[in-house]
Amino acid sequence: MPSRARARPRRLCQEPEAVTWAREKAGLTKRALAGRVGISEQLMGDIESGWRNATPTNLVKIAAALNCPLVVLERKRGLNDAGSGG
Repeated sequence: MPSRARARPRRLCQEPEAVTWAREKAGLTKRALAGRVGISEQLMGDIESGWRNATPTNLVKIAAALNCPLVVLERKRGLNDAGSGG
């Protein structure tokens, strides 16, 4: 049976550490937050660890569930991400 290697997404919409920080600050477990957002606990864990990308829709839902500004959870773009080269 062939093994499936998992690769991290090249670009994430979210800052995984910020999602974890905001969830913990809100006093929620991954399971509780996943339930509020309408996603699986596994997907929530993958979003927090950076193994899966949060869709823009899910990121908005996560921010709303955490009563947190979306900008706090969004991935910060560096100069190279903005396409300015360098």
